[in-house]
Amino acid sequence: MIKSTYRFRTRYSEIDQMGFVYYAHYATFFEVARVELFRTIGVSYKQLEEDNILLPVSEYKIKYLLPLLYDEEFEVKTTIKNLPSGSRIHFEYELFNAKNELCTKAETTLFFMDKIKKRPRKCPEEILEIMGNYF
Repeated sequence: MIKSTYRFRTRYSEIDQMGFVYYAHYATFFEVARVELFRTIGVSYKQLEEDNILLPVSEYKIKYLLPLLYDEEFEVKTTIKNLPSGSRIHFEYELFNAKNELCTKAETTLFFMDKIKKRPRKCPEEILEIMGNYF
């Protein structure tokens, strides 16, 4: 299993009229946390793209439990519970506020895509080898 934690602080531009973080911003929080998880294990999104590999999202599921407020510190805990299967990789997220209250749970499934052919492809062996060290 691979786990990482990334810390954020909400910004004024992310707040809606109710004083809560607008729901659409959560996808960005999860993307940043996902990229940072990869970075911590030595996988670079930039290098993947230079190698003509993209990782589009195919599924996104989210459950809002508590709102985030302006200028609130929070952290996103990201987990990969299984090695990629074929072309797919699954991430789970838990978002906690500064009081350590669970505010949001989410999941994304991405797939490895050949940038030139615009078709799914298997997870590269070198990434499987890196990730295999955590299982």
